[in-house]
Amino acid sequence: MDHAPAIAHALAGVGPRLKRLRTERGVTLTALAEATGISKSTLSRLESGGRRPSLELLLPISQAHQVPLDELVGAPEVGDPRVRLTPRKGNNATVLPLTRQPGPLQSFKMILPATRSTPELCTHEGYEWMYVLAGRLRLVLADHDVVLGPGEVAEFDTRLPHWFGSTGEAPVEVLSIFGRQGERMHVRAKPAARRESAG
Repeated sequence: MDHAPAIAHALAGVGPRLKRLRTERGVTLTALAEATGISKSTLSRLESGGRRPSLELLLPISQAHQVPLDELVGAPEVGDPRVRLTPRKGNNATVLPLTRQPGPLQSFKMILPATRSTPELCTHEGYEWMYVLAGRLRLVLADHDVVLGPGEVAEFDTRLPHWFGSTGEAPVEVLSIFGRQGERMHVRAKPAARRESAG
């Protein structure tokens, strides 16, 4: 049985698939080149079909995007579809990375224990958006000291002195979106402003 046509078809689809995967995730060729060690020109030629895909090129790209190699070559999906994320522990918190590709914005789920209740302010480059999933989050930001409950959101420039943790009563679960270079989330759809009642 001749598999050559099927192989040629699969290889021809790799370039467009690579470009679609990268653009859907908002990753530039420059960022992908830095993450993979592959030159921008080679990546561009791969996406346009001017360079034949090889394992040496596809493996670093699959690792950078954190997707299976099968997804890059369009192999049929098999096996367990569940994604097993690996939590990291440190700084008196459990952090579960949710973003699986390089890019300006990274998202995390954080579980902050009740023992993380003594403010230790810090500053660094970036911009952070936080959504409280469960518990009560204490946020100290410059001169402000606020407590947020489930469903409440805070956003701030991390160059300001800040700290966040528990109120000391119970653990807190938080969704965090962080831009290392100060990137912010862009809201494309906003609720219409309420009209003032006449009279």
